[in-house]
Amino acid sequence: MSTNEKTAKNKELYEFLQSNNKSHYLQSPEWARVKTNWKHEMLVVKNNEKIIGTMSVLLKKVPLFNSYMMYAPRGFICNSDNKEALQKLTEEVKKLQKKYNAFVFRMDPDILDSNNNFKEMAKSLGYKLKTNSKTIQPQFVYRLDIKDKSQEELLKSFKSKTRYNINLAIRKNIKIREAQKSDIPIFYKILRHTAKRDNFYVHNITYYERIFDAMGPEYIKIFIAEYENEPIATAMSVFYGNKVWYLYGGSTDKYRNYMPTYLIQWAMIQWAINEKCDIYDFGGVSGYKDKADPMYGVYRFKKGFNGNVFKFTNELYIVFKPHINTLYNIMSDFHCRFLKIKNNICFL
Repeated sequence: MSTNEKTAKNKELYEFLQSNNKSHYLQSPEWARVKTNWKHEMLVVKNNEKIIGTMSVLLKKVPLFNSYMMYAPRGFICNSDNKEALQKLTEEVKKLQKKYNAFVFRMDPDILDSNNNFKEMAKSLGYKLKTNSKTIQPQFVYRLDIKDKSQEELLKSFKSKTRYNINLAIRKNIKIREAQKSDIPIFYKILRHTAKRDNFYVHNITYYERIFDAMGPEYIKIFIAEYENEPIATAMSVFYGNKVWYLYGGSTDKYRNYMPTYLIQWAMIQWAINEKCDIYDFGGVSGYKDKADPMYGVYRFKKGFNGNVFKFTNELYIVFKPHINTLYNIMSDFHCRFLKIKNNICFL
């Protein structure tokens, strides 16, 4: 393939990924570069020479079994009722299975759990639906519809307490600045502090540097909230297609009562508005049902921005080697317990 042909092919893929309403940063070639310990295959299927579906598949070798686990995070990218596209993508997955001697394929698409037509279609193509609650990506997420809405409209729509906290941070002279790569140690220090305080898992600093390198500068931003030039809160968000996602964030104990985290969220929502996105995604809200749940406070914070909880369909999978898959699941469960990851969300 000539250089011009490769350029045209990449442009076609990029345009499809940016325009499809199921586009997701986890399904981007850029994100695959973050996962340096995985192999990567980008599946592309067409009809009449036009792309109708794609799937970014990550492949992780399990040396003990001399076999691969295949995973499409928030995959696939195509219209959810397009059986032709999903069938073709599934055929490509089966080719990958033979190529890599894989024992299982897993995916958790951005499809609502209420979409029974999709689940029946997937079942007819050989997929099984996971029945337990242990998922890689959160099944419950909190999203804010920002399509064609102004900053003024959205601010007025927030709960009164949230508006008050945003204005309090402004009155306290909290400043939000966009960070550079050289600021990642600041971001990481605050994130580590928050993880220790709230008991959640964080990667090492090189992981966040890779995200910045792979997705930046167009798709990734880190915001830092400062009081009198002292960093007191931070957050990372990513823009892709028609959405902005809040990825990671934290705050120091000092000046928490100045509400910097509210102002940072508002800054990220403003970025999404400026990019003419349809959706701002706050991420998972696994504990939203039960006020006694230790994660309910996260939901309460996000709820103040007056979005909605969405439940995605559970993980879909095809098992090629059942015995190996069973052993792998046992190992994965032990790994999650060892890391003390909350809410059964296992990071691979």
